[in-house]
Amino acid sequence: MSNDQPTPGQPPEDDDPFVKKPQEPPPPSGGQPPYGQPPYGSAPPPPPPPNDPYGSGGGFGAPDPLAGMPPLAEPGKRILARLIDFLIISIPLYLISLPWGGAIDVDGDGGDGFDGAYSGHQFLWSFIGLVVYVAYDTYFTHKDGRTLGKRLLKLRVAMLNDGRVPDTGAALMRAVVLWAPALLCCPCLWWLINIVLMFTDKPYRQGLQDKAAKTVVVAAR
Repeated sequence: MSNDQPTPGQPPEDDDPFVKKPQEPPPPSGGQPPYGQPPYGSAPPPPPPPNDPYGSGGGFGAPDPLAGMPPLAEPGKRILARLIDFLIISIPLYLISLPWGGAIDVDGDGGDGFDGAYSGHQFLWSFIGLVVYVAYDTYFTHKDGRTLGKRLLKLRVAMLNDGRVPDTGAALMRAVVLWAPALLCCPCLWWLINIVLMFTDKPYRQGLQDKAAKTVVVAAR
């Protein structure tokens, strides 16, 4: 009839810190060893490592963010999918630019260095291309994680922490980091860095765009 004392065999109320059962060891708290282990002469067990795939790769005992997800995409398929996406955008964009002199200077009279190559309509079309590529990547990545190239190669982009389709912010971040340096300043170096990372980055084969957006590319089921 009274709630003051717990019945035998019933666990104590969680909101009453003074009602305890000494015969049952409480769970470890604050790094202290549980009952039944020597409190002195041995170091307390370390706390479990955080689920931080961007620090030391997770560490021993950390939950694997990829658990239950499809396997990581093969680098060769990722490169081919990106090439397909590049052609899907660049060919129509170049054809559209022809009445205004073309998006690429094929006459060789654009001058030398950055000032010549990126003056006038050249820089304008590079900027237009950047907007189109970013919009294309952002839309399809947020839609279902698959651009047209990734759809053909059966790949998709997923958030590393839970495997869901990237939201708009993550998709936009990924697209900007991928395309802005490639189209405006250092295309050869940028693609080389990302291709190398696809093969060598561990444990998630993340390119720089994946690290910025906290995504991975996996095989689509």
